[in-house]
Amino acid sequence: MSDSQLWDDVDAYFTALLAPEDEALRAALRDSDAEGLPHINVAPTHGKLLQLLAEIQGARTVLEIGTLGGYSTIWLARALPADGGRLVSLEYDAHHADVARRNLARAGLDRIAEVRVGPALESLPKLADENPAPFDLVFIDADKVNNPHYVEWALRLTRTGSLIIVDNVVRGGHVTDAGGADPSVRGTRAALELIAEHPRLTGTAIQTVGVKGYDGFALARVLA
Repeated sequence: MSDSQLWDDVDAYFTALLAPEDEALRAALRDSDAEGLPHINVAPTHGKLLQLLAEIQGARTVLEIGTLGGYSTIWLARALPADGGRLVSLEYDAHHADVARRNLARAGLDRIAEVRVGPALESLPKLADENPAPFDLVFIDADKVNNPHYVEWALRLTRTGSLIIVDNVVRGGHVTDAGGADPSVRGTRAALELIAEHPRLTGTAIQTVGVKGYDGFALARVLA
């Protein structure tokens, strides 16, 4: 058995046992594929992890930066209370946002989750102007170039004890390349360095192995 097949089998075992998808999640992936969206959604086990983290956090409000087809949005929204829970997801692409809205509606989550269209660095100031209640959890999974800016905005829109999650931080192992020219790597490294150095944050990063190869995410807790 090849190493690739081994990790595929491990991922499939964990998914089937601990993070099985229901019809709403499967349909979200089918529709996203049919509409031509890229295959870059989180894995089922990572979606389940997001849901568990939001539940452990006791989250009532979630901010997601990067919606795609709404697959991760469904996992996160399911952790929120039906009465008073709120999820705001920011998506650059209008077509992706339309697909996500349909997927959320089919999952019965359109009253909890809303998708806003536009560049996140334009949507975030508008959201801040609304003076929303602090978000209990922020999930960042958008263009990696702007990751440090997204972390900075997450700090502005959260409270002491809030959780910030940054996805795809391994960059195929290239995250260790301090002198690399890849803007996604540079943006990811800047976000990790911000988490490490900011006095209001404490965090860590985890490397994972799965069907998409080596990947990982960073977790940061807001201290004050």
